[in-house]
Amino acid sequence: MTELELPALLVHAVAATIEGLRPLLINRNPAPDESSVPITSPIALELIDSGPAGIDAAATRAWVDGTLAFDGAAAPALQSPFAGPRASVAQGPDFLRIALDPVVPFASQATVVVRVVSNLVGGAFPLDQTWSFQVEDRTAPKLLAAIATAPRVVRLAFDEPVVVADPAGFVFTALGAPAVPVAPTDAGALETLVDVVLSTEMTPDVEYRVVAAGAQDRNGNPLLPPFDTATFHGFRPARHPRRRFALWSMLPKHNRRSDTTGDLARFIACLQELVDLLLAEVDRFPDLWDIERAPSPFLDLILRDLGNPFPFDLDELSKRRLATVLVEMYRQKGTAIGIRNAVRFFLGIDIEAITGLASTALELGISELGVDWELGPSDRFARYAFDVKVGRVLTPTERKHLRAIVNYMKPAHTHFVNLLEPAAPIVPDHWELGVSEVGSTTVMH
Repeated sequence: MTELELPALLVHAVAATIEGLRPLLINRNPAPDESSVPITSPIALELIDSGPAGIDAAATRAWVDGTLAFDGAAAPALQSPFAGPRASVAQGPDFLRIALDPVVPFASQATVVVRVVSNLVGGAFPLDQTWSFQVEDRTAPKLLAAIATAPRVVRLAFDEPVVVADPAGFVFTALGAPAVPVAPTDAGALETLVDVVLSTEMTPDVEYRVVAAGAQDRNGNPLLPPFDTATFHGFRPARHPRRRFALWSMLPKHNRRSDTTGDLARFIACLQELVDLLLAEVDRFPDLWDIERAPSPFLDLILRDLGNPFPFDLDELSKRRLATVLVEMYRQKGTAIGIRNAVRFFLGIDIEAITGLASTALELGISELGVDWELGPSDRFARYAFDVKVGRVLTPTERKHLRAIVNYMKPAHTHFVNLLEPAAPIVPDHWELGVSEVGSTTVMH
């Protein structure tokens, strides 16, 4: 249990609890069900009697994990496994305090069970109570395996959740030749897995060794030899099963026969690695123009190639969605449904109505003189003008973007005039006591 020294303690209220049990076991340290208890922590407890009898020390015994730690009837009462320098026994008229100091530290993450048996003088009220607590984690994590998941990524698996304390603390060593030396540039942990990003591509199929000194568990325990080391093979990119591009087989046979030292074969193996990496990059070309699998930097190029006319800042997911619907937006350009869909896509706002500016003008055979007769526009602009109505008050940014979207999606010969929004609620200027002045800042409402 962590000890904390307070400079002062102020008690505002005390609640009295009537307890009829005798004797009482109080001030248990560590407390019942406490976790992360230090492995060298002592165990303290106190027995009290609220009546006149007092605690019978001779009838008091304590066990820790089934081992007798205190026997009041024996001399000495403190048993050797728990009679360290911090152990003590103190008794008064109505109390018995016992402190047990384990000579051997508790095991890491162990559940320690403490049992106390006692009685009052005279033996009228026997007590038998048990509680437990959890010891802190001092067990070092173990590296179970390592595997290359990409040309520059190695995944490490551990036996418990870990964190990355030092991204540069992972040491990689090539165990075969020829091989490219690699070093970590970044590392990220997710529960029991750590992905380490390397400075360059690994040599395919060559065995590497990694020492994971940069990881530790969530309690700060570092990895310890020999459980901090694992071996893996360099990542081999996928290749077409019918492809055969071996440089060694392309050399003339007399050159291969004359290579008695193997120097030529090793040199060609170095070149073969570069060729394999280039072929793997060529195989990835279809992913670059695939909307769902394209890397983030290529999404802007895809949108530019599609002629994206919208200058809005979008996240990666929105860019992928826009790339899939942009062609359909072009097809719906110049229609009311196109305007509605585009506004809904970018702003998440549903347009309630798109109405013509002259929609309430005189209609032959329907309008009545002096009743609903209105003089309509007489110029060409007004005949092709329209308003857009939305169901809520927009922010200045939304208002700006909506106008830009509508102006692009509308028919070329029409004119977007008014953006109709609900009126903002009127906030009355209430009278404030001590602030408002009669006849000056007072408003009747």
